[in-house]
Amino acid sequence: MQGFQACIFDLDGVIVDTAVYHFKAWKRLANELGFNFTESQNEKLKGISRVKSLELILEWGGIEKTAAEQQVLATRKNEWYVDMIHHMTPEEILPGARELLDNLRAAGIRTALGSASKNATVILEKVGILPLFDALVDGNTVSASKPDPEVFLKGAEALRIAPEKCIVFEDAIAGVQAAKAAGMKVVGIGEQDVLAAADLVVSSLVQINIQVLNNLYSK
Repeated sequence: MQGFQACIFDLDGVIVDTAVYHFKAWKRLANELGFNFTESQNEKLKGISRVKSLELILEWGGIEKTAAEQQVLATRKNEWYVDMIHHMTPEEILPGARELLDNLRAAGIRTALGSASKNATVILEKVGILPLFDALVDGNTVSASKPDPEVFLKGAEALRIAPEKCIVFEDAIAGVQAAKAAGMKVVGIGEQDVLAAADLVVSSLVQINIQVLNNLYSK
C-alpha cells in the first residue's frame, strides 16, 4: 500500500485550460467598455477572483464604476464564459490528466477537485470525467481563496483522508502555497523557477504516474 492515499487537483491549467474562455469573455467586456485587453494582462489574473479581476481590468482601462455597476459587469462576463464552457468537449482535457485519473482510480487512490471555479461541475461533465472524482470542492463551497488552505483542507475532509496523506496538483503560486499551508505534498505543473516551492515540478501530467508519486511521498 502506498504511503499517500489521495490526490487533489486544481482544475484550470491542470485538468483543462479554460483560461482562453476567460480571456475571450474579459476581452469582449473591455472592448464594449471602449478599451483593449491583452493576453499578458490576462496572465496577471491567474488565480484571482472574478470581482478582483474586474477591478484590475477597469483600473487598466481607466474606468470607474460603482459597486452595483461592477456586479452587473461581472455577471455579464460570467454569462458569456458559462455559455462558452457549455460547448467544451473531451478533447480539451490536458495531456496525461485522464490517464492519471484512471490509474489512480484503478489503484484505489481517492481523488478530489480543489478549485476556485464556480463552474467546475459543468466543465467536468462536458469533458466527460466527472465520475473520476470522489469529491468536488469549488468556489460554491469555499469562502477563502488561495493561498488560504481552506479548499484543500475541505477536499481532504470530504475524502476522509488526513491532509498529510494527500498530494496536490497545482499550476499557480498561490495554489502551491495553499497546499503547503494545508500540510500536503504538492506537484507543480509549469515552470520550475515559478513554482519552486512545490515538492516536484513537471511540465505536464504526462510525466506523472503512481511510482513517481510514491517516490515523492516517501521523500
